[in-house]
Amino acid sequence: MTLANRITIFLLRLLALGASVAATIIMVTSHDSAQVLGMTFEAKFANTPTFKYFVGVNILASGYSLIVLFFPTKKMLGRILLITDILMTLLLDSSISACLAIAQVGKKGNTHAGWLPICGQVPKFCDRVTGSLIAGFAAAILYFLLLLFSFRNVLNLYTLKA
Repeated sequence: MTLANRITIFLLRLLALGASVAATIIMVTSHDSAQVLGMTFEAKFANTPTFKYFVGVNILASGYSLIVLFFPTKKMLGRILLITDILMTLLLDSSISACLAIAQVGKKGNTHAGWLPICGQVPKFCDRVTGSLIAGFAAAILYFLLLLFSFRNVLNLYTLKA
């Protein structure tokens, strides 16, 4: 692998680390309260299992990125990194998809199910969740790019042997 490829992968992993850490911090600190009919209710990420899953996956992705930043790239290790990059990409994609579905219900509601939108009552919470989803989406895109680089590097290893 050339020096330019190593630098590119290092920078992509560093950016992915930053995006997943930002997504985690923004989501964990998102909370707001509203008073409806004399009753106060609080909206926070811990109230929704999907948001907890999102935070857990981003913490896992952050830890993985931090550890992998310092791994040397060897032939066998390249295959293992390819598999773990695939897993990270899939986990990030699934957590983003689940959160986008819940965020859509929070923003628009669902008249068929009788669910009312909550973003009108807790706009600060919804804005922070939106920011967290944007950072999470950036992390997912960066991991997808890393996955493409990992595929390319593993395929180059096989073509060098032939």
